[in-house]
Amino acid sequence: MNFRTVVELPKQGFFINHSYKGLLMGSCFAQNIGTLMVENKFRCQVNPYGILYNPLSVSTALREMLTGKQYTPQDLFFYRECFHSYMHHGSFSSSSLDECLTQINSRLDEARTAVTQLDYVILTFGTSWVYTLKETGKVVSNCHKLPADRFLRRMLTVEEIFTDYTSLIYTLLQQQPNLKIILTVSPIRHLKDGLHGNQVSKATLLLAINRLQEAFPDSVFYFPAYEIVMDDLRDYRFYADDMVHPSSKAIQYIWANFDALYFSKETKQIMHECDDVHKALAHKPFRIEAEEYKLFLGQIVLKINRLKEKYPYLDVQKEIEQCCIQLNQSQSK
Repeated sequence: MNFRTVVELPKQGFFINHSYKGLLMGSCFAQNIGTLMVENKFRCQVNPYGILYNPLSVSTALREMLTGKQYTPQDLFFYRECFHSYMHHGSFSSSSLDECLTQINSRLDEARTAVTQLDYVILTFGTSWVYTLKETGKVVSNCHKLPADRFLRRMLTVEEIFTDYTSLIYTLLQQQPNLKIILTVSPIRHLKDGLHGNQVSKATLLLAINRLQEAFPDSVFYFPAYEIVMDDLRDYRFYADDMVHPSSKAIQYIWANFDALYFSKETKQIMHECDDVHKALAHKPFRIEAEEYKLFLGQIVLKINRLKEKYPYLDVQKEIEQCCIQLNQSQSK
């Protein structure tokens, strides 16, 4: 008997490799997968605005990067002893105006350089519910705990999302005709919307993505993260303590499915070689000053150099620096 509903992964017809440049944006799921991609040495930007939940905030952020927007004091507001941006996650907020702007614009500068050279984009939508600031009529990404009466709350329609993203995708494809856009729906339930409201919200996102796939069959693809958690991992042992977010095991399982779908044999080999280096650097010697340990570190340096020679697009600077620090510590003993 089969006690699982295994989600069949859709054939995508392309792979993501380490030489490609990517951008991941959206909810916590985008952050989780993006973190794993960075750890595995993929060249990608992850959530330059911090975590974003609704599709309109994601598309607005992408357009700001494409047009080269720079944030000024007029784009911020002061509340509860901090400066905030309605477009950014609270991790960018600061008690200092200059520090807040510096964090926002320096992160934007990094992402702006990458966004014109992208090979793939991964966007994760969390909810169809949006908050519109009454004062401006604009959808915000983050309310920053301002009083609820300053906002109007409503649910986006399938048509709104489809129309907005049709325009955005045409703009992206004009710059990069071979760009691949992977859309996902976050498996994290928004219980404050109510169970029914959450389901309607997720259904709206799924329907909008389906229409975008039909409109751009060679450019837009869907990764079933939502279905993997809801249908395959339908057990609370795969959730964190809050019973809402996926557990680390669930994230690793989703990552394994992502790996199987998007990474070639060569890409997996590079990941394996990088992992060998990370494990070696994490090794704790019995005696740091021992000659054997110094030789061991020397072998790691050789491995890193071989990696760099074989795959010149890999960024292994952090590993080199870490190895040098450990070697200096060993020699100073």
